Amino acid sequence: MTGNALMSRWRSWAPNLLSVLRIMAAFLFMQFGTAKLFAFPAAVMPNGGTVPVMSLIGLAAILETFGGGLLLVGLFTRPVAFLLAGEMAVGYFMAHAPRGFWPVVNQGSPAVLFCFVWLYISAEGPGPWSFDAMRHRLATRRD
Repeated sequence: MTGNALMSRWRSWAPNLLSVLRIMAAFLFMQFGTAKLFAFPAAVMPNGGTVPVMSLIGLAAILETFGGGLLLVGLFTRPVAFLLAGEMAVGYFMAHAPRGFWPVVNQGSPAVLFCFVWLYISAEGPGPWSFDAMRHRLATRRD
């Protein structure tokens, strides 16, 4: 197999790898929400508790848990990813940036990374392994 053929074959995997990126990022993202809401898989809040649901951090936890779940299965991907990118940007500037400029120092690296991953997915779409893609295929068949 020549170098060009190998690269062409590798590039053909891009749509599937987009789905893998979305699924894995959503799985990791949901854990931030479930840790805040349910102390699962571990308690991350002070004193091992959970967040008050009717608070700003409670809203963030709900978005992370249920928005992450929608992204995990690829349902309403573009608007949900855009909303969550905004949530991560707001979260970064409210909670992390005041603690210092560098994300590695202010512990905001996950927020920055998730912000840009969700922004990319909101523009690119969910990939072929998603409920959105399945709905599109079904709608195309009916027409």
